[in-house]
Amino acid sequence: MGILSSIQSFHRAGEGPNENTVEQYGAPVRSLYTELDPGDLHQKIEIKDEQGQLLYYTKSSVIAIKGKTELYDASGVLVAQLSKKPISFHEEHYITMDDGQKFTLSNELFHVFKDITNIKGLGWKLKGNVIGLNFTLFDQNSEPVASIGQKMISMHDRYSIDLYQPQHEKRVVAIVIQLQKMLTARRENDN
Repeated sequence: MGILSSIQSFHRAGEGPNENTVEQYGAPVRSLYTELDPGDLHQKIEIKDEQGQLLYYTKSSVIAIKGKTELYDASGVLVAQLSKKPISFHEEHYITMDDGQKFTLSNELFHVFKDITNIKGLGWKLKGNVIGLNFTLFDQNSEPVASIGQKMISMHDRYSIDLYQPQHEKRVVAIVIQLQKMLTARRENDN
């Protein structure tokens, strides 16, 4: 087990999940992979399976005032709508799923050493390094839903998503995309 595997849970298709993740939660049911197209004005993100088959993709508005993004499945059916509150101390971001379910991602303030992101309306918790997008999502019963890992150095913002509860795949993908958008906006504001 390498030094990076204790910090980073990212893995490429065909490599198998991170050893630490498997030790903690067992083998995932399936893994997904995201990649940002840096040349696209709309910052299109594609989500693929182990075989490289497209499963989901995003479309974002070029005007980032409200940060609206739509998540579609491979056949073009709308899966989720993602948006953010234009001015918010807690960086509130909203997700509305195709079945009408709504939930909010928001940051807690005044935490010096760690970033705490809450998921209101779903009953799930995030644990791990949310800023580096290396974390695990837990359901309301504290069972792992998914483990997410970001490639440390990547022009394409690559992520691996190890699913433990595949029935929540769409929600997990929407959460990862929304967190990625939150962190991108934060980086842009810091510059």
